[in-house]
Amino acid sequence: MKLLHLSDLHLGKRVFELSMLEEQRHMLAQALELARQADATLIAGDIYDRQVPPAEAVALFDSFLTRMSEQGSPVLFIAGNHDSAERMAFGSRLMNASGVYAAPVYDGRARRVELNDEYGPVHVYLLPFVKPVHVRVALGDERIEGYTAALEAAIRAMEVDPEARNVLVAHQFVTGGERSESEEIMVGGLDNVDAQVFAPFDYVALGHLHAAQSLCGGRVRYSGAPLPYAFSEAGREKGALMVTLGPKGEWDVRPCPFTPLRRMRRLRGTFDELARGEASEDYIQITLTDEDDIPDAAARLTAVYPNLLQLLYDNARTRAAAADFSRAALMRREPLELFAELYEKQNGAPMDESRRAYLSGVIERIWEGEA
Repeated sequence: MKLLHLSDLHLGKRVFELSMLEEQRHMLAQALELARQADATLIAGDIYDRQVPPAEAVALFDSFLTRMSEQGSPVLFIAGNHDSAERMAFGSRLMNASGVYAAPVYDGRARRVELNDEYGPVHVYLLPFVKPVHVRVALGDERIEGYTAALEAAIRAMEVDPEARNVLVAHQFVTGGERSESEEIMVGGLDNVDAQVFAPFDYVALGHLHAAQSLCGGRVRYSGAPLPYAFSEAGREKGALMVTLGPKGEWDVRPCPFTPLRRMRRLRGTFDELARGEASEDYIQITLTDEDDIPDAAARLTAVYPNLLQLLYDNARTRAAAADFSRAALMRREPLELFAELYEKQNGAPMDESRRAYLSGVIERIWEGEA
């Protein structure tokens, strides 16, 4: 059985206030062609960039699902942390007849869709993005604390048949995954999930991290975002994964790169050098090395690079400023680390494990909006 694994479409996203819809339409056209080679397509969340997406983004996804249905390609998808689970699940029972399967709002049960090939059934479980509070309420278990415990409980409730071939579609941050600049990051890494919770599954199709990567020997994978959404991702291959399931215990994964309409590139040099450069329609970040600021540099450079999205300087002045105390750098530190540092300064001794555990729980409850 062949499964096309996609995630983190972020339809409707704007990068430096420039709409990515044209790029996204081009990307989905390529996904449609790949889906012809697959028995089903799995989309692991963050279909939209925000919970109330613009009308154009909704229309684009509607068109994509319609064309997938017309070509007989089943689609299974879940809500990510950027999506509204309620909106994503609307009309799901009506869509089933068209081969479109959406994960419902999590209520203690994960939707299971059965697919079949010459080796028998494949059970695909659809688990939308969940927080510990969602699982606690749905399962009525106040003992569930932390993301790993929440995923363990949610998977245990699935009652997965160990003899069958089982696939999970989920949207979580697995410990050991590589973050990207364009993701929404939870301060302190409180959303980490231990990969061991996915032991019952033959393949785990993950969304949330924008760099394609694998864990657990390749059985747990992020397909990554299909387009670069930050200049830190420039030059990285973006696309989908084609997963082939054989008999129980046999699988293979093949990357399927997408060709963007425009590349995302970084250029560096003096204003005079770059102003004489080759004209390009690519999305451009320019770093000028001139010691003096150039009047109207951005406007003048757009004559050569009409999709110039960001202009930076790297010179003695900017390097001196970067060496100063940075609030942004402080904000990137984990809250538990900052509290532990303050505790040690005030008490002259490091924080013990019991206090660290208590503080970690308090931080998590604040993050979840329970405190």
